[in-house]
Amino acid sequence: MEDLVAKGIAALENEHTHLALVCFERASEIGKNPAIGSGLGYCRAAARGEVELGLALCREAIAQEPDNVFHYRNLGSVLLLAGINSEAIEVFRQGLRIRNDEGIIRRLDSLGTRTPPIFKSLSRKHFLNRTLGLVMSRLGFR
Repeated sequence: MEDLVAKGIAALENEHTHLALVCFERASEIGKNPAIGSGLGYCRAAARGEVELGLALCREAIAQEPDNVFHYRNLGSVLLLAGINSEAIEVFRQGLRIRNDEGIIRRLDSLGTRTPPIFKSLSRKHFLNRTLGLVMSRLGFR
């Protein structure tokens, strides 16, 4: 079982989701542990579109092992697949507080950073922030 989990994690590191899915499914037939649940949750969400199940499995893994960064990386990735970017970023940051993880750092870098709004007292979506932000970026000031 440990060998299958290690192969699944290695497949995820190399972005071979379908191979990882097979490894985690076989491992789950033998036994259960948080690493299997977390990996299986991400793989099912990514490969089969079962986002709700993926969220549940990853959250359950974090509840069982809150100090394992692998679970935070998987939950954040499932949240990105679900389109919940703000919560995904927060989950990634929680994982980084535990330990620096190259996979989480890569995902955060791919999301990019946003510049702060022009008027901090107004919402980011406010007309003035959007218009002045667009004008200033076109003029090269942002």
